[in-house]
Amino acid sequence: MNLQQIQTIDEVISALEIIITDSEQNNDPAGYFAALYKKVTIRVKEGIASGYFDDGPRMEQLDVFFAKRYLQAYDAHMKNEAVSESWKKAFAISDQYWPIVLQHLLMGMNAHINLDLGLAAAEISRGKNLADLENDFNRINQILSSLVREVEGSLSLVWPALKYVLKWSGKIDDYLIDFSMKLARNGAWKFANEFSLIPENEKETAIVKRDQRVARKVYVILKPGLTATMALRIIRITERGSVAEKIRKMND
Repeated sequence: MNLQQIQTIDEVISALEIIITDSEQNNDPAGYFAALYKKVTIRVKEGIASGYFDDGPRMEQLDVFFAKRYLQAYDAHMKNEAVSESWKKAFAISDQYWPIVLQHLLMGMNAHINLDLGLAAAEISRGKNLADLENDFNRINQILSSLVREVEGSLSLVWPALKYVLKWSGKIDDYLIDFSMKLARNGAWKFANEFSLIPENEKETAIVKRDQRVARKVYVILKPGLTATMALRIIRITERGSVAEKIRKMND
């Protein structure tokens, strides 16, 4: 996977397919996020083609830069190279038993939306008026917000009884709501505006500080409280199939 050559959404999708295939072959839970992310990327592509965004070429540029933040983190992780703290924590749970599919997805979403999205918005607006991007930023966030619904749908494929657990424990629904895309994307836009005003020689320091703050959010995902944790343990014990089988179901 030559990351330097990725310039289009189609090339992003191809790169995600490589991660998905490798993850299936290696039973690597990292494939959960890649499978879900591919669906979202395809929706952005369709939105550009249908004229959903004000500026299609700019949205493709945003999508590619945004995706490459994840692809670069994944590539570095696989090579045992340094990655941001928030992505490091997301990848670190790949060899742990207890996190369920939902938690793997939320860990990736935490790093990618709370850290990467704001950086992507600021980068493609460099030398331009960031406010001009806001309408399309909100539109892409409407697509991103569907991640939560995709999570529930994908999990229902893996564990059909999930719907009953959600009804039994409102804490799980609260867990999803507390980590909602609305909060994440609003934070990403605020960060983009703040970051765009930071002098060039202070940007790396600002990224590190933001990364550390985002990394601290993982406790919400991994330790959501006693009741929710008990429900998640039940889900994990009764999840069906191997990691590869779950990835394939999510990738259908």
